[in-house]
Amino acid sequence: MVKIFGLLIIMLISSATAMAQPTLLVVGDSISAGYGIEAEQGWVALLQKKLLAERLNYKIVNASISGDTSAGGLARIDKTLAQSKPQWVLLELGANDGLRGLSPKEMKSNLTQIIQHSQKAGAKVALLAMKLPPNYGKRYIEMFYQVYPELAAELKIPLVPFILEDVALKKELMQADGLHPNAQGQPFILAKVWQYLKNLL
Repeated sequence: MVKIFGLLIIMLISSATAMAQPTLLVVGDSISAGYGIEAEQGWVALLQKKLLAERLNYKIVNASISGDTSAGGLARIDKTLAQSKPQWVLLELGANDGLRGLSPKEMKSNLTQIIQHSQKAGAKVALLAMKLPPNYGKRYIEMFYQVYPELAAELKIPLVPFILEDVALKKELMQADGLHPNAQGQPFILAKVWQYLKNLL
């Protein structure tokens, strides 16, 4: 009887701990989905290990999809929020909008709605910025990137500047396509994100 009672106590404590564990939701594209590498090598998986090492009791839900656009993220955000009930959302979308030459104005509108839906669901949001390759033309590249700091300022949310800053121009850290970081580049992405995220959590 004592053993059964003890087991019930342990189960209740474990259940309460699981319920109390806050969730960090990552909504992104191939950069966060770990395209071309093993999932455990990606920066999101490395972030989970970092959180454990720092004794921050967050569970990460990675809802990133390779090839996703801001419109795709908006279409699925409500369902994703309902399923994960996050305390934080790391929003890393927009690169595929730019690569397809879509309107920065439309991208900004989509990202705005994703952020507002997340906030309405009770989550805080950090915006992770991306940049386009130089062959897309200076004017379009500037219009595209400016969306991120403008949006962060307007909605008063944290901004992580270009997360591939220390990776994109180093061939040894990129895959053959020149767009996606390889496994060796992932710790540099984590370091960039963590530089800003550690003070938020």
